[in-house]
Amino acid sequence: MSTWTEDQLARVGEAEEVQLTSTRPDRSLRPYVTMWVVRAGDDLYVRSAYGATNPWFVRALASGRGRIRAGGVEQDVHFVAADPGVHAGIDAAYHTKYDRYGPAIVGTVVGPEAAAVTLRLVPAED
Repeated sequence: MSTWTEDQLARVGEAEEVQLTSTRPDRSLRPYVTMWVVRAGDDLYVRSAYGATNPWFVRALASGRGRIRAGGVEQDVHFVAADPGVHAGIDAAYHTKYDRYGPAIVGTVVGPEAAAVTLRLVPAED
């Protein structure tokens, strides 16, 4: 697995939304879904606002691979579980970036329940 360049981190991290898709077993791409994305340190994260049964999340976990588009960046990615110690920083990033939408909306992607449905986006080399 690879790492993001500083330019990619800035562009995706500053984008309002990311378009994300997972791969099917035949490696074709599913339709894109639009969601929020945050940067915490040198990593990019997404969370399932509607829990672990949200279809995009189930498919992303099953395939482990996909593609994102945001901020002029289009990149194949691996979906990786976030390390346990990073969730406070991810919560803070969501609050900083999206609190203007109100606590009811931001509340769906922060806190202990959101930690369980957090995926780190890791650039794929192949």
